[in-house]
Amino acid sequence: MAFQDFDLISERRRNEKKQRLRKRILIGVVSSVVLVGLIGTALFVFVGNDNAAAANGSNNTSNKQGKSHSSSPPSPATNTPQVTRSEKLVKLVCSNADYKDKCEGPLNKAMQDNPKLAHPKDLLKAYVKFAEEEISKAFNKSGTLTFQSEEEKGAYEDCKKMFDDAKDDIGTSMSELNKTAFNKLADRTPDLRSWLSAVISFQQSCVDGFPEGKLKSDLQDTFKDSKEFVSNSLAMLTEVAIALSSLKNFVQGRRLLDSKSPADFLDQKHGLPTWMDHEDRRVLKAMDNKPEPNVTVAKDGSGAFKTITEALNAMPKSYEGRYVIYVKEGVYDEQVIVTKKMPNVTMYGDGSQKTIITGNKNYRDGVRTYLTASFVAEGEGFFGMAMGFRNTAGPDGHQAVAARVQSDRAVFANCRFEGYQDTLYVQAHRQFYRSCIVSGTIDFIFGDAAVVLQNCIMTVRKPLDNQQNMVTAQGRMDKQQATGIVLQKCTIKADDSLVPVKDKIRSYLGRPWKEFSRTVVMESEIGDLIHPDGWTAWMGDFALNTLYYAEYQNTGPGASTSARIKWPGYKVIGKEEASKFTVGTFLQGSWVQGTGVPSQQGFYNN
Repeated sequence: MAFQDFDLISERRRNEKKQRLRKRILIGVVSSVVLVGLIGTALFVFVGNDNAAAANGSNNTSNKQGKSHSSSPPSPATNTPQVTRSEKLVKLVCSNADYKDKCEGPLNKAMQDNPKLAHPKDLLKAYVKFAEEEISKAFNKSGTLTFQSEEEKGAYEDCKKMFDDAKDDIGTSMSELNKTAFNKLADRTPDLRSWLSAVISFQQSCVDGFPEGKLKSDLQDTFKDSKEFVSNSLAMLTEVAIALSSLKNFVQGRRLLDSKSPADFLDQKHGLPTWMDHEDRRVLKAMDNKPEPNVTVAKDGSGAFKTITEALNAMPKSYEGRYVIYVKEGVYDEQVIVTKKMPNVTMYGDGSQKTIITGNKNYRDGVRTYLTASFVAEGEGFFGMAMGFRNTAGPDGHQAVAARVQSDRAVFANCRFEGYQDTLYVQAHRQFYRSCIVSGTIDFIFGDAAVVLQNCIMTVRKPLDNQQNMVTAQGRMDKQQATGIVLQKCTIKADDSLVPVKDKIRSYLGRPWKEFSRTVVMESEIGDLIHPDGWTAWMGDFALNTLYYAEYQNTGPGASTSARIKWPGYKVIGKEEASKFTVGTFLQGSWVQGTGVPSQQGFYNN
C-alpha cells in the first residue's frame, strides 16, 4: 500500500514527461551534429587556407554531392593543396610537442601512406600506436644488454613487471581512443593523461632500479625514443582537447575545460569524488559507520582469515562491485600486495595505531627500493581507511618503503605511514590522501603520481647525524606529464626525536628527484624546523631551471618566503595560479574536492 500512490499519476503527466524526454534527446542530437560540423569547419578553415588561392581561376567541377562532372584525371597541381592541408593539420596537432621532428615526421609519412588519416583523433590514435611500438622496441633492445651482477639481473626482473604496467596503460589508452567519439574526447582526456604519464613513470622506474654506471646510462638511452614519443602523445592530446573544449564552449556556452573552478567537479551535497558510484561514496563519507565486509581478517582467529594476504588471495577472480576487507586490531607482519587483478578493494581497520601492516625490508640489506614496501596497492580504485603502514628498518636502513601506491584513483583516509627514508612511494596515476599522518626523514614522500595530500600531518623524524631531511622528492621526468605532489592544508612539524636537535639538522620541504619535479605547498602550517631556504638541490644545479616548486598562503614560523632559494623554477604564487592545484582542478575528470573543503574555488581560505 505504501507505493500505491505511484499508480495515480495521470496519463497527461506521463505524456508530458515523454515529450520533455524527446525534446532533450532532440536537443542533444542537434547539438552533437552542430558540434561535429563546427569541428569540421574549424579544421577546414585552419588547414585549408591555401585552397582559396589554388581554386582561383579554376572551374567548379563538382556538384553538391561532391561527384565530378569531368571524366579526366586530376592534374598534379590539383593534389598540391591536399598535401598542404595535411601538413598543416600535422603542424596543428604537433604544435605543443617538445620533440617536433619525432611528431611531424612520422605523422606526415602516415598521412602519405594512408590518406584516410584526415582527422585529429585519427592522427592521435596513429601516434599513440607509434609510441606503443617504440616502447616494445625499447624493451626488446634492453633484453640484449648484458647483466653481470645479481643486482642488475634482479633490476631487470623488476623492469619486466614495469614494462607490463606500461604496456597495460598505453593499451588502455588505445582502447579508449578507439571507442570514444571525437566530440567526447575532452571528457576522457584526464584519464588518458594519467595513463600516458604513468607510462613514462614506469619506464623511468625501470631505469632507477639499476646501480649507477654505464649499464644504467645505456638503458636510459634505450628508452629515450619511446619516452619522447609518449611525451609527444601527451602534448597532442592536450592540443586536441583544448581545441575541442573551445568548440564545446562556443556551442554550449560553458567555460573552457581548463578554466573550470573546483566547484564544477564538486558533489555539492557531500563534497566527495564524483567518479565514485553511490556505494563508494557511502563507504568514504561514513567513516564511523564501517561498511559490511565481504571478509574479516583477525590474528586471533575470530575472522575468516588470520592474514591479509590469505584474504586477498581468496578474493573472487571476477567480483562485481567493491570488495570490502575488514582487518581487526593487530600488527600484521607480512608484505601485502593488492595486485592489478584486484580492483576496487576497500580495506579498513580499527584505527591507524591499532591495525598495522609492518615490515623491515630495506636497501641496506640488499633489497631494491621497489621491493622494500610493506604494503603495495596496484589494483585500480583502492580505498584504505583507518590503518597503519610501517617500515621498521630504521634510519640506517636507507631506502625502506612503508607503502608503494600505483593504484589509479586511490584513496587513503585516516591512515598512518611510518618510516624513515622513502616512507610513502606515490609511484604513478592519481591518488588522494585525506587526514593521514606521514613520518620520515629523507625524501619520505616521493614518486611520480598526481597526488594531493589534504589535511594531513607530515612528521619529520631525526635522521642519522650526517643526514638532512627532505619532506618530498617528486619525480616528474617530462613537462607534459600530469603529475606532481600537492600538500594542501597540511601541518609540517618536527617529531619528538627531532625537536632537541632541529636547529642542528637541516630540514627542507623538498628536492628535485627528476628534471621537471613539481611540488606545491599551500595553505599549510610549516613549523620552525624548515630551513629558511625552504628547498634544497639534488646535486649541483640539476633541474633548478626546469622544476616547478610553489608556495601559496602558508602559515607558521617556517612559512616565511623572504629568504627562500632564488631558483628560476621556484615561485610564490597567487590565487589564480594556486587554483590549478586544488583537488578539483589538478585531478579534474576523475577527482574533485575531498571532504572538508567547502570553498567552491577549492581553498580553505577564500
